[in-house]
Amino acid sequence: MSSQLFPSNRTPRYVALFASTLAISLSLFQLWQPLVGFFPVGSLPFESILGQQPATYFRPIHLAWILVLGFVVYPVAKEQGLLRWLDAGAIALVVWASARILSFDYQSIDHLLHGLSRPDFAAGMILVLATLEMARRAVGPVMMWVGLVFLLYGAFGNVLPDVLATKGFSFERIVRFQVFTGAGLFGAPLGIAAGAVFSFVLFGAFLQVTGAGKFLIDLSFAAAGRYRGGPAKASVIASAAMGSISGSAIANTVTTGSLTIPMMKKLGYKPEEAAGIEAAASTGGQIMPPIMGAGAFVMAEFTKTSYGDIVWMALVPALLYFLSVLLYVHVLAVKGGFKGMQGQTGAWRVLLNGLHFLLPLALITTLLLWNYSPVLVGVAGSGAVLLASLLRSHTRIGLAQLLAGLRQGAMLAVSISVACAVAGLVVGTIGQTGIGLQFTESVVALSGGQLWLALILVAVAALVLGMGLPATAAYIVLAVMTGPALQELGLALITAHMIIFWLAQSSNVTPPIALAAFAGAGVAGASPMGSAVEAVKLASGLFIIPLMMAYSPLLLSAEFGWAGVLLSAVVTGLLMLMLAMLLQQYLFRPVTPVGRTIALLAAALLVYPSTVSRAVGAVVAAGLMLANRLGRV
Repeated sequence: MSSQLFPSNRTPRYVALFASTLAISLSLFQLWQPLVGFFPVGSLPFESILGQQPATYFRPIHLAWILVLGFVVYPVAKEQGLLRWLDAGAIALVVWASARILSFDYQSIDHLLHGLSRPDFAAGMILVLATLEMARRAVGPVMMWVGLVFLLYGAFGNVLPDVLATKGFSFERIVRFQVFTGAGLFGAPLGIAAGAVFSFVLFGAFLQVTGAGKFLIDLSFAAAGRYRGGPAKASVIASAAMGSISGSAIANTVTTGSLTIPMMKKLGYKPEEAAGIEAAASTGGQIMPPIMGAGAFVMAEFTKTSYGDIVWMALVPALLYFLSVLLYVHVLAVKGGFKGMQGQTGAWRVLLNGLHFLLPLALITTLLLWNYSPVLVGVAGSGAVLLASLLRSHTRIGLAQLLAGLRQGAMLAVSISVACAVAGLVVGTIGQTGIGLQFTESVVALSGGQLWLALILVAVAALVLGMGLPATAAYIVLAVMTGPALQELGLALITAHMIIFWLAQSSNVTPPIALAAFAGAGVAGASPMGSAVEAVKLASGLFIIPLMMAYSPLLLSAEFGWAGVLLSAVVTGLLMLMLAMLLQQYLFRPVTPVGRTIALLAAALLVYPSTVSRAVGAVVAAGLMLANRLGRV
């Protein structure tokens, strides 16, 4: 059960019961909404309550539920007393404000002519402030400050220097725009979090409670554990499978890392290396199809690209990333003389024991590729996992596990929905003030019209934003702020967004604040900064692959097809192999200084966007690998 749900042993039973009831009922409400659309209009009793809610009502209901649950699960103080009564007061205010929003007459034009009434203005302010406070508690103070700074910019932008200046808006106009339109707090980011993302978070929770998640990890160990550096390779494979579903690199690092990191250390990996491997692999889970954390749903909405197309586009780059991590892991194992694990259960036996759990994964992948609604696919996947668990006696679950899955899904959704709500405030401010256009002009001007320099600026912005924002929220903000600039410099819309999405993951592994690496260091008992250095080496593909997306047809499209994509993948793979030789100073055997110089030359030739240059670079790289194999360099 969540540690947040029971912050201390003295938590009253009625508080824990209230939180569980809220969480379970929220999950049931979220599951019911997509299903109710299959019922004919007028066939349900109390249809205004039990029927399908339009976005104007569904999103405020979802946020209200999330905020109330959040104030119970993330209390301002762990001990009972006056501060806990403040949480009770906050809950009452959120309920009142949400009821006021739900009863607002959007057909009337009085609020446009005369402004909001005082109760409506107060309700809007309460929800904005409650969302920022919940972001502070559930996500972190940086998330809150980012949202607050953007709101204050909307109010006081008129007093800033010309390069940043914008028209200052009254708080009434800010609240009216942010809360009483579909462009701010209740905009697309929250809509995606309340729809597709929640359904897949629930799917991931059911994977855990039914044992399907453990099956995927066991299968990874059975498949890779007996090979050289087995636990590390199994960690990479398991994180590719679980990270895509979990939606959080940090959560995946802690959960799978609690099993894989001790095994890696026992095999001979240094604690920093073990933590770095797990962090790099878990971060890669966010870019791995078919689910890609939550990012693919946001990208589909922003670019108006079908979800199936995004999955196909992302597949080859994601596989390249994990191949590069596996390469680093293998080089470390060879360099250290590590062996595989002994006494592992055979992969065939593990597969047979949990074969039925592959059915839900195959189902959701197929439905997503067939462009079914992601919300319905997530609900179908959740139902399929539960049904699959009933097929075998050793995996059947009871009512307690079912309720635990419903509760866990809602608990995990609190931080995601709140982060997306704050991201909506940021997007709303950008739309209201026009700062996005100014930022685009600044990026283009600073880059001098050079795409490579603009990509560096975007990467720096991604690193800074990502230090305190979840990757999905960082992507949303970056996409709105920098996407138009990359398009202006010649990139296609989907290419620009895919690059931004990849770069938004980089803060998980990049010093000085590498949150996934720090989480791995905590599990490994390692130096946080040392773990971050190892993680960023292993995750170098997060920077190299987006660069190659910009300068080669690495994303599948009708224009280039599979032939162009696979050729670009080979070039990119050779480039990352050269970088591995540079960073690890080892391949088949130690790489000499001359060999490292040649590797650097080959990497430069492979990066340069010229067919002749890349062909020469490929020949040089192949020759260098052969020479290292023979012990010449």
